[in-house]
Amino acid sequence: MDRRKLLTAGLVAGGAVMAGKAMAQQATTPQTSGTDASPATPPEPSDAAARALQANQPVPAAQPAPPAPPKVANFDWPNLHRYHQANADALALAPAARRVVMMGDSITDNWAKPEYGNGFFDAHGMVGRGISGQVSAQMLVRFMPEVIALKPQVVHIMAGTNDIAENQDPYDFAATTGNLQAMITLAKANRIKVIMASVPPATSFSWKPYRGNQLETIKALNDWIRATCKYQNLTYCDYWPVLQGPDGGLRPELGFHGDSVHPGPEGYAVMGPVLLDAIQRATGKAA
Repeated sequence: MDRRKLLTAGLVAGGAVMAGKAMAQQATTPQTSGTDASPATPPEPSDAAARALQANQPVPAAQPAPPAPPKVANFDWPNLHRYHQANADALALAPAARRVVMMGDSITDNWAKPEYGNGFFDAHGMVGRGISGQVSAQMLVRFMPEVIALKPQVVHIMAGTNDIAENQDPYDFAATTGNLQAMITLAKANRIKVIMASVPPATSFSWKPYRGNQLETIKALNDWIRATCKYQNLTYCDYWPVLQGPDGGLRPELGFHGDSVHPGPEGYAVMGPVLLDAIQRATGKAA
């Protein structure tokens, strides 16, 4: 074979090799069109499970939903709901019909009821805002919407019995007097004349018998109330002369079915003139 034939055979063989490589490359490379080109790299999976599958790893467990927020009870500690509508109604009254607001506990609460007070409040332009069982701290919370907002000429504050009975917390003289002073300050800042009632006499609390006889504790609180009235030019309304019996507590015939704390109709009948006198001293006018 001459040199020319050998050269031709080599060129043919080389071309076959090159063609084979090209065909192999074409088979392994995806075909693309001018309008639908595939990305150079596959898209990133959109969630953790897909990423785990791609990486040949275990699929992560589903995370539990966060717990719902706890439901909070609508607990109205000062019982603002009790007089919510009544406050709106009172504002519609003539000023003379809400001349005096009576802030207090069950003793004030009962006095406003016809079966106890026999219409005494309505007859003298008084608005009752007593709530049974309340301590002075609860009354302080109620003071703005139930006294200040009604714009009376006078407020009568009777508080302390349930503080001493420990209806809420252990009795704290400083806390109770602080609450009373806060109510006084609010009233004076709004030009409302203040009548501070004595805590009525009591030798026992039927609902808290373990407290025993707290007559001396009541006297100590009344001493502070009396002195505060003197130094701050307030009116002190002392019910003790008409309510106190021989043992120092509430006279049995004036209590509700012998109750040693709560006056009955007979008790309110003797308290009425004492209150009217205090209103006249506070305002210079008869109630």
